Amino acid sequence: MKRIIHNILFLSSLAICFGSCSLDRFPESEFSDADFWNTESDLINAANRHYQLLAGFQLDSRAEDNVNQTPNQTSNGSRTIPNTSDDWNHPYRDIFTANNILEKGGRAQVSEAVRNRYFGEARFFRAYAYFRLVQKYGDVPLLLETLDITDEALNMGRTPRAEVVQAIYDDLDFAAQWLPSRDELPAAQYGRVTKSTAWSLKARIALYEGTRAKFHNDGDWQQHLTLAVQAASEVMGQGHVLYPDYGALFQHEAEGPNNTENIFVKIYGVSSDNLIVGHNTSRDMENGRNAPTRNLLRQYLYADGLPAFTAENTPSNTRSVFFVEESEETSYNTIFENRDPRMSMTLFRAGEEAYLGPWIPRTSLGSRSAYAAKKGFSILDRQVNGAATVDKILIRYGEVLLTYAEAKYELDGAISDADLDLTINALRQRAGFDARLTNAFASANGLDMREEIRRERTVELALEGFRYDDLIRWKTAENLLPSQLLGAKFNADEWLGADQSSLNLNENEILIVEDTNVRAFNPARDYLYPIPFNEITLSGGNVIQNPNWQ
Repeated sequence: MKRIIHNILFLSSLAICFGSCSLDRFPESEFSDADFWNTESDLINAANRHYQLLAGFQLDSRAEDNVNQTPNQTSNGSRTIPNTSDDWNHPYRDIFTANNILEKGGRAQVSEAVRNRYFGEARFFRAYAYFRLVQKYGDVPLLLETLDITDEALNMGRTPRAEVVQAIYDDLDFAAQWLPSRDELPAAQYGRVTKSTAWSLKARIALYEGTRAKFHNDGDWQQHLTLAVQAASEVMGQGHVLYPDYGALFQHEAEGPNNTENIFVKIYGVSSDNLIVGHNTSRDMENGRNAPTRNLLRQYLYADGLPAFTAENTPSNTRSVFFVEESEETSYNTIFENRDPRMSMTLFRAGEEAYLGPWIPRTSLGSRSAYAAKKGFSILDRQVNGAATVDKILIRYGEVLLTYAEAKYELDGAISDADLDLTINALRQRAGFDARLTNAFASANGLDMREEIRRERTVELALEGFRYDDLIRWKTAENLLPSQLLGAKFNADEWLGADQSSLNLNENEILIVEDTNVRAFNPARDYLYPIPFNEITLSGGNVIQNPNWQ
């Protein structure tokens, strides 16, 4: 099946897009422009560079939901100012690529519709890159044209966040106007961006900016949230449907154009025997590089639709009758019983066939929480080192539904049962979770609707790389990131070969993965990343460091 996307994965011959410097400091290529930028094929080949540069699997342990083999410096508050960083350099590389296409692609002898289709792709990827910058750094230099090494604009300072975000919206509106719709995209072009991709990204960004503005008291949050609802609604009118099997969604069987839940993917392949682009994610999972924490497991509801813990990881006022006190868990699998089925689709139970056979709780191989991530693990992929080919989902319809629900609630202060059925309850039903969230159920059980919407987002998108950014925009990072990270409860009969004396256990014999004394979050500083030293120096000091980073 993956033969249809060879043209997307094949490295573009356009050396004009290569470079290793920073803010748009890219050399001109020796490739003759006079021989290029003439045909639709040239525009396609130029646009292909975006797909080749697209970041794929990046295990994210910046929040409190999972841990890597070693502590994450962003998560525990110990990071320092780097000299340089790919978090800054790579988006500007991608922005240069887009600007180069937009400037030179006008020469192509094609119709306006053809030209604007590929200009739409370039502007989509430019927006995608700028959002990554804004999320981390806030104000960033806004460059909408290519610059050479002598251009004084290279020394420009940071553009206000609101102006950058408006440029992002403008790019995505253009993209949505000119890109093909989902059903217009030929199967042979599967993987290229569509109208749905542009609207989905706009909804994601508008939700982020709206809730960040609301909870950080910084900007017109109503405007952003209105855009989030509108953009999500556009996607919801494009005929996308949820893939019927939540667990299989992240496996090879769900790949390709027939799965309309996948709106934007990084395509790998074709196979380990015919490798074009590969990754090593299943091996990374086997080695414990995204081991879930108890902090995440506490967010899953019980079979009756009730919680045991709040979104702030404290005991909830209303607790499910199925909840077993953590001190009374008699086995590793106790915590999995009578829970939202997505929990057992995201983590391996003890005794379940896992990485190298039945899962045995342990902290070896870097699995510091003794919990084992299951979501997206492929036996086929782990068999060959560095040659995994399951695609990385970057935007999916399930996220769009969650965006719509949250934006509606935050904008109006309420959400109808009809909208809950359209979004949250549809996701639960897909996973085989029969408990339905309604306003009457929430009221009768003393549940906070905002908290339940956030909980749903946390469990549906678990281990997909959203958690840290959600904590940042909700302004809850200062409460959750410094908190104690916990793992599984120790049971000598199940933890075969484990040395109890080497484990840091609390009074309930629950594994302490990272204690509060090694975790910190400074709310006056850590809601933004530090600007790399080199960017300040190269700008002649016009780029100013973020507050309280010394």
